[in-house]
Amino acid sequence: MKPGFLYLVSTPIGNLGDMSYRAVEVLSSTALVVAEDTRHSRRLLDHYRITTPLSSYHEHNEARETPRLVARLVAGDSIALISDAGTPAIADPGYRLVRLCRQRGIPVVPIPGPNAAISALSASGLPSDEFLFVGFLPSKKTARRDKLAALANFTCTLIFYEAPHRIEEALEDMQDILGDREVCVARELTKIHEEFQFGKLTEVRPHVKALGEFVVLVSGATEVREAAPATREDVLKKLGMTRNQLYDLFFKKKDSR
Repeated sequence: MKPGFLYLVSTPIGNLGDMSYRAVEVLSSTALVVAEDTRHSRRLLDHYRITTPLSSYHEHNEARETPRLVARLVAGDSIALISDAGTPAIADPGYRLVRLCRQRGIPVVPIPGPNAAISALSASGLPSDEFLFVGFLPSKKTARRDKLAALANFTCTLIFYEAPHRIEEALEDMQDILGDREVCVARELTKIHEEFQFGKLTEVRPHVKALGEFVVLVSGATEVREAAPATREDVLKKLGMTRNQLYDLFFKKKDSR
C-alpha cells in the first residue's frame, strides 16, 4: 500500500478572502485536518463548508501526536496540516511531523499561500533581495538583547514576529542594540486595521500601538560594529552569581594556595 500525502496548507492571516481554491480543495478531500487551535480553524472550515474531521496539533501534544499521524499516513490516509494563520511549520508547530515524514519516505506537499513575514517584506520598502527571518525574539529581556547582539552585524534585512504586550520593549531593545536603523512595523496584516509604520526607530517607536500582531522589519547593518565591552554586571549575569559570591570565590581560592 502506498502512503498518503501530508499537505501543508497555508491559510489566511486575517482576510478570509485570501484562501486559495487549491487550499479549499485539499482540505475538503483529505481524511483529516490537523490544526493548532481547532476552535479557531473550525470557523475557517465552516466558512468554506469543509466537513473534513479536525483534530488538534500544537506544541503541547506535538511529540505524542506525531507518531500517530505518521501511522495514519503510512496506512494510506492523506492529512492536511494547518496553523492558526499563514504557512504551517513557519514559527508554528509542524517541523517534527514533516521531518519524520521525510525520514519515512512519505510525500510532503506544500500548498502555498499567505505568509505574514513575506507579505510584510514585500510592502516594507526595505531591501528584499536578502533577508533573515528570525521569528519571535526571546521573551526575557537579557536573552532578547543577547539575541539582538548576535544579529547586529548582519547586513541583510531582519524580520521578526512580536506580540502586542512585548512590542514596545522589543523596539526599545532593537534601538539600543542595533542602533537607530530604518524599520517597518507592520500591524494586523490583511485585516481592517492593517497599518505600516516606516522610518527610523526613533521616529516610529512613539507611534506604535500595542494592539494586534506585529511583523517588525529592520534594515541590515551598514558597517561592522564591535561588541560593547562586557560590564561587571554582564559577567555576573552570565555566571549566575552575585558580587559577594564572586568575591568569596576569588579570595577563598587565592587564600587556599
